[in-house]
Amino acid sequence: MYKNIEKQVSLRLKNQVDYQKGQIVSKTLVQNPAMSMTLFSFDKGEEISTHASGGDAMVTVLDGKGRFTVGGEEFVLGEGETLIMPKDVPHAVYGEEQFKMLLTVSF
Repeated sequence: MYKNIEKQVSLRLKNQVDYQKGQIVSKTLVQNPAMSMTLFSFDKGEEISTHASGGDAMVTVLDGKGRFTVGGEEFVLGEGETLIMPKDVPHAVYGEEQFKMLLTVSF
């Protein structure tokens, strides 16, 4: 079930989370045993250090540019680009500039 977001309204996901200086902001939209869906905004230079997920993680950049390191390989994604980060493969996220993304993890 979706939460923290209006229903039956046309909206832009990138407008549902704001940038904050020196921070990473997150807004959970779905959290259950099968999946999670979270919006993130990263200020330039902010990062989530290397970790692994218990499910396949799909990120779609909604605004700006982010760097994703997956299994030691780097990917720089811009608005509209998507990347799948496989279950149990170490990955990290870094704000090349301010950017927003939608993270969907399926378990």
